[in-house]
Amino acid sequence: MPLALWALTLSAFAIGTTEFVIVGLIPTIAGDLQVSLPSAGLLVSLYALGVAVGAPVLTALTGRWKRKKVLLALMGLFIAGNLLAWNSPGYETLIAARILTGLAHGVFFSIGSTIATGLVAKDKEASAIALMFTGLTVALVTGVPLGTWIGQHFGWRATFLVVSVLGIIALLGSAVLIPADLKQAAPAKLSAQLKVLTQPRLLLVYGITAVGYGGTFIAFTFLAPILQQVSGFQAGSVAGIMLVYGVSVTIGNIWGGKLADSMGPVRALNIIFAALALVLFVFTFTANSQIGALLTVFVWGAFAFGNVPGLQVYVVQLAKKYTPDAVDVASGLNIAAFNIGIAIGAWLGGHVVADMGLMDTPWIGGLIVILALAMTRLSGFLDNRSTTQAAACQI
Repeated sequence: MPLALWALTLSAFAIGTTEFVIVGLIPTIAGDLQVSLPSAGLLVSLYALGVAVGAPVLTALTGRWKRKKVLLALMGLFIAGNLLAWNSPGYETLIAARILTGLAHGVFFSIGSTIATGLVAKDKEASAIALMFTGLTVALVTGVPLGTWIGQHFGWRATFLVVSVLGIIALLGSAVLIPADLKQAAPAKLSAQLKVLTQPRLLLVYGITAVGYGGTFIAFTFLAPILQQVSGFQAGSVAGIMLVYGVSVTIGNIWGGKLADSMGPVRALNIIFAALALVLFVFTFTANSQIGALLTVFVWGAFAFGNVPGLQVYVVQLAKKYTPDAVDVASGLNIAAFNIGIAIGAWLGGHVVADMGLMDTPWIGGLIVILALAMTRLSGFLDNRSTTQAAACQI
């Protein structure tokens, strides 16, 4: 694999760290800026909203730019956003910083796969994409707990300064190592993009993605205060628990992908969503015990992110059938759907905390995931009906 791929991997690591590290720092930020936990939770929502807007809109606007030029501009925006967070005098400035970095995140993962495949031979394309996304996985295992630890010991602003330094290293690596003459496909026509947005079968899957992910983030956004206020862990222990969660996420991603390959995405998603809802309901009761909370969080991570491979594969399968000239657009919109789910879930979780209580977030999240399960079963039913009708027409 060329060295340029490692620059992309480091960029993905920095971006993944800045996205999820905020979860471990919510109590610290809320106390320092003297805002409520729901207000601090909005920092998760608004970042995700920036990703959701940035992925389709900015990708379309920069469709004719050279890929290297776009990448360097994105990393510049990412660094600026994190430096602004580091220097934030108050809550409003921090919100602006999170939105900026979210915009960069959205476009990076939209074009990153294209750049990665352009760096290698045809038979190594999948491995190149996997290597780039390894940066995101490693961020969950190491970057997030380390960033949480830095924020708790040196102040939350220090975390964003360290991420900015990572961004600068990634920017310099990309500037030196990535070639300027990368292959570039013609941008999808507007009519093709609109066809994706008007295809009911794809819209249903985007709904499954948003609802399933949103249910998780109703509770996950407030995991740190639950661990401290309900489970009784010290603030310094949260970083270690986030490490446990990150390891579980890594296992869940691999397991979820193999499950989707072996039995198909719909059947795999039915199993994962059912298990995820059960874990959230169980956490409502186990959160009062430190051992119970730790075990539940470990299992939770595996199912919370185990649905990602199945959802992405399912979207690509349906796009090839219903919008074959805009498969990349359809896949990119599913990334936006993930982040719309995160934004709505974190926002709804904030309202649950404000109007009800911290420990109402897990069971309400479980109910939302059950809705995603019902939508998945509906989509599977429609697939079977379509197959049956196609077979009948051939007779």
